Amino acid sequence: MERPPSPPPGHPRSEGASAPASRRVLFVFLDGVGIGPEDPDRNPFLWADLPALRELLGGALPTLERPVAEGPRGVAFPLDARLGVEGTPRSGTGQTALLTGRNAPRIFGGHFGPWTPVRLRPLLEAESLLRRATEAGLSTAFANAYPWGYPGGRSSRTVAPAALAARAAGLMTRHRDALGRGDAVASEIVNTGWRTHLGHRSLPEVTPREAGRNLARIASGARLTFYAHYATDHAGHRGGMEGAAAALERVDSFIFGILERLPDDALFLVASDHGNVEDVSAEHTL
Repeated sequence: MERPPSPPPGHPRSEGASAPASRRVLFVFLDGVGIGPEDPDRNPFLWADLPALRELLGGALPTLERPVAEGPRGVAFPLDARLGVEGTPRSGTGQTALLTGRNAPRIFGGHFGPWTPVRLRPLLEAESLLRRATEAGLSTAFANAYPWGYPGGRSSRTVAPAALAARAAGLMTRHRDALGRGDAVASEIVNTGWRTHLGHRSLPEVTPREAGRNLARIASGARLTFYAHYATDHAGHRGGMEGAAAALERVDSFIFGILERLPDDALFLVASDHGNVEDVSAEHTL
């Protein structure tokens, strides 16, 4: 794969100078991605081909032994997903915390997942960053494509936090037609699931890199753009080095495409709710 595009000579990032104040944010959520051991037999980050991440972080990737990695274009650092609450972090409370800035595990009384705890739904719907941004008058985009009518009535208990937050903010607006135009991105990055499982075979297939370009274009039209990807956690649960590495390589190609088209005034933020895929010898790490 090619190296991701570097800033031209004289660009602030190429000279090591401070970047201009950000005017827009692209927030990409990756489910179940933590920092793994410095062991390529256990850590797929050290086994996979990840040129975009390595370019961003100066050639090295973070490990438990060296958890901070910094390059001329980006920095990676650890956060404690337990948030001061004993137990193993889970998706429902972890994602609610990321979306609201509130300590969801502490409020709920423990870690919970994979879905949003019913008791935390009012908090998520009222205080998500998507809701706050729209109420502040900022142009806000939820880039994920979902079938029309999803997530259904309020009685449904198996809904991820991002979808609930987007619906409450009035941002669940990208469906099949938007996906076909490239104005939305499938949760799995590529359109395969929409084509095979949902029966929309007329949808064009896209590469991860093309999907990344589409997301960058969406982000160029909003002050805040949020996108959620879950296949990394699924790969961690299935186990196996090859599947985990393939999931990470898909994300890396996606990031490559984002970097090709992302506006210079954008802050690109990637975060996760808990660990999993980074260690094939364990499940649901911290």
